[in-house]
Amino acid sequence: MALRVDIVAGSTTPIYRQVVDQIRLAVVTGDLEPGDPLPSVRALAAQLVVNPNTIAKAYGELSRSGEIVSQRGRGMFIGHAAPTPDASERRTRLASEAERLIQQALLLGASQAEVLALIRETWAGLEEAKKGPDDES
Repeated sequence: MALRVDIVAGSTTPIYRQVVDQIRLAVVTGDLEPGDPLPSVRALAAQLVVNPNTIAKAYGELSRSGEIVSQRGRGMFIGHAAPTPDASERRTRLASEAERLIQQALLLGASQAEVLALIRETWAGLEEAKKGPDDES
């Protein structure tokens, strides 16, 4: 499957981090698998209308961890999945994202029940997508 990256220009999350996170998510959800090709730095930068150095920084981080690998003359490919962060780091990162989500919900006038229902629906949708159409379970 082709890589799809959506950048949020006004986000407090740097663009390179958005790229890293979306590639990691694509691997976790099964949209990308080990051996799948990635667009070149220039091609992805042109697609997203960002500086190629931004994409190079994202690819560099993923490459250092082995999540993507370079094959000389062929390009970049998905390597192995990222190591799972420990419970403390996971909690810290999720708390930060939760705070941003809650702030947005408050600004939009959403209730806690609405937000929790949306989280459950989204979670179920991602799990279903991860299973794929051929899975029985």
